[in-house]
Amino acid sequence: MSVARPGPAWLPDAVAAAGARLVAPGPETEALLWFGGELADLRAALASAPGTRWVQLPSAGVDSYADDGLLEAPGITWTSAKGSFARPVAEHALALTLATLRHLPERARARSWGESAGTSLFGADVLVLGAGGIARTFLDLLAPFGTRNVVVRRRAEPVPGAERTVTTDHLHEELARADVVMVAAALTTQTRALLGAAELAVMKPGAVLVNIARGGLVDTDALVAALASGHLGGAALDVTDPEPLPDGHPLWDLPTALITPHTADTAEMVAPLIRARVEENLGRFVAGRTLEGVVDPAAGY
Repeated sequence: MSVARPGPAWLPDAVAAAGARLVAPGPETEALLWFGGELADLRAALASAPGTRWVQLPSAGVDSYADDGLLEAPGITWTSAKGSFARPVAEHALALTLATLRHLPERARARSWGESAGTSLFGADVLVLGAGGIARTFLDLLAPFGTRNVVVRRRAEPVPGAERTVTTDHLHEELARADVVMVAAALTTQTRALLGAAELAVMKPGAVLVNIARGGLVDTDALVAALASGHLGGAALDVTDPEPLPDGHPLWDLPTALITPHTADTAEMVAPLIRARVEENLGRFVAGRTLEGVVDPAAGY
């Protein structure tokens, strides 16, 4: 096993416990454990270790690696942290959903008593874009609210907690029915600006949008317009495009926009979760078993 830069303090013990050795990237390297940094450094590490058969990435999303062409390297199995961070991110998605439905962004900024406003999540129609670990955990969290849930994904395979699963060619008709649209899809060349002006226009008037996936899934200019016009009841975003969202951007001034700075999973939350994924995959790799979180380079996640 190799790391391209110093890894976490627990890594040497984890590697030893799996029955492997930790070496600098080079001729002995069979697997590379990557804990973040410049993509050029990852390329250099791979170039110095031509025998690499497996690379573990630290994030759930792999769009930057895909855009850079790294995932196309022959003979390498790439694994990500997808699924590992599902609980904290889904929890944040639920918090954003409730806050937006209850108009908490406006109330937090208010300096006078104001009028009564808010919508209950109980019995709402919820549309979830994506069917990965975050989406599935979010559906579990919705169970006490008795919501009617629909999932949009590439294949119309059933998803626990959803009344129906449909493919993306039915997106417009489902958007028109939903009170809440929660975005948990992977960002790929096919899903970039998945929610553009046309999609936001067909959403139910007063519906709310929650995005905890990637900012590029939503057309930011179109979202600003939909919020400013009052067509959407609100938007809660843990991710934006561009990111970080610049000071002075129109989204900051919209009273129905709630923005958190990509903190659905903080470093403190993630540390034990990525450790568990790395330790599991170390054992699987040494034993010749199927790894968890395998990335499909063609799909981009």
